[in-house]
Amino acid sequence: MGVLGIILSLALLMYLAYRGVTVLLLAPILALVAAIFAGGTPLLPTYSEVFMSNVANYLRQYFPVFLLGAIFGKIMEDTGSAKSIAHYIANKLGKQRAIMAVVLACAILTYGGVSLFVVAFAVYPVAAHLFREAGIPKRLIPGTIALGSFTFTMTAIPGTPQIQNAIPMPFFGTNAYAAPILGTVAGLMMFGLGVLWLNYRARKAMAAGEGYGEHKEDIKKFDDSKLPSFIVALVPILLVLVLNYVLSKYYFPGMKADYLTKAPYNTSLSKVAGIWSLIISLVAAIILAIVINIKRFTDLKDSVNKGVFGSMLPILNTASEVGYGNVIASLASFVVVKEFIMGISSNPLVSEAISVNILAGITGSASGGMSIALGALGKTYMDMATQMGINPEALHRIATIACGGLDSLPHNGAVITLLGITGMTHKESYLDIGMVSVVIPIASLIVALILASFGIA
Repeated sequence: MGVLGIILSLALLMYLAYRGVTVLLLAPILALVAAIFAGGTPLLPTYSEVFMSNVANYLRQYFPVFLLGAIFGKIMEDTGSAKSIAHYIANKLGKQRAIMAVVLACAILTYGGVSLFVVAFAVYPVAAHLFREAGIPKRLIPGTIALGSFTFTMTAIPGTPQIQNAIPMPFFGTNAYAAPILGTVAGLMMFGLGVLWLNYRARKAMAAGEGYGEHKEDIKKFDDSKLPSFIVALVPILLVLVLNYVLSKYYFPGMKADYLTKAPYNTSLSKVAGIWSLIISLVAAIILAIVINIKRFTDLKDSVNKGVFGSMLPILNTASEVGYGNVIASLASFVVVKEFIMGISSNPLVSEAISVNILAGITGSASGGMSIALGALGKTYMDMATQMGINPEALHRIATIACGGLDSLPHNGAVITLLGITGMTHKESYLDIGMVSVVIPIASLIVALILASFGIA
């Protein structure tokens, strides 16, 4: 009955989230549904001491990253920096390489720490203009933006400041640049195969006589006279990447911090150095972006406030999913589920890849699925890796790549938002979204697992 309750709870979570019910409400209710089926589990302590405690712990660890990332993204949007980067790349590559231009514009912004939602809003007008000029069907725009935003720069390329790359750090004592070879190979594979697929689809559609199509969106002529130059727009992004690298690779590893193991901190430098590096880098980039664009703000206070408020729902949604996952993991019946997952493979890398991918698919969230999987099994994977001589960096990178596979199923919030921004439907555009953000990333994950099995990181 306990296992049945877990399955029922997960199925309801996936279905109701797809139907638009907020995870903030679903997560605690469905966690308690699973607890009821388990039998003998006190509900109020499960809610207050398991669910809420883990929600609070997740907020403690990752809220600064969500908060600063949202503020940085809003500042890049309101100063025109995000749009400037997109325009520059589009102008350089031209309409004949419209797909490549849009993918690269999205990639630079997301790799620099800008929220994928901000990227979608900033790049869509550029994409619509280019695709219309090139005669490429508009239905390919969501897949093109998804490739540049939801895939290799979110999960694979070492150093990305996106939250998916930060979550494994405390579990494995790693930093944002973990397993650079695995990440680079997988990232290049996602990028290359994704661009090939989208170009193939564009050529096929255009050969059949399909053009951009008749759409009612208002494509205004770009006014780039007030935008910052490409270099000015790019400098804060470069600062995030360079400073994060220096801090995580050189500064913090050389620091003496034995005091962290004692009260009141009770942690270790390896668990917090990666997050600290990211926090400092984002703060520095925000300050720099404000200083060099101070005259471009209509209302700086409003931009910062909107960034702050914009971080609330994503972090609370993910934290609620983590609380849900930890309730499930606390149930006696979860032992059966855990043994099944661990029984799929004795290799922690393979087991981790499967568990992260499945949970990301069920929750419709890359960060949520990975957080649940690592919260329940992260220590087990680390212990197994230590015994087998597997580099913890490989665990980090496999987890991040894996979370970017099944997460992009049709009920994923980012997919739904992207379709809303572009005015497309699942029927019109999901095939291409699914190919570039589900099928190809999973193929890249398999290649990364093969490389990791040979000790490559």
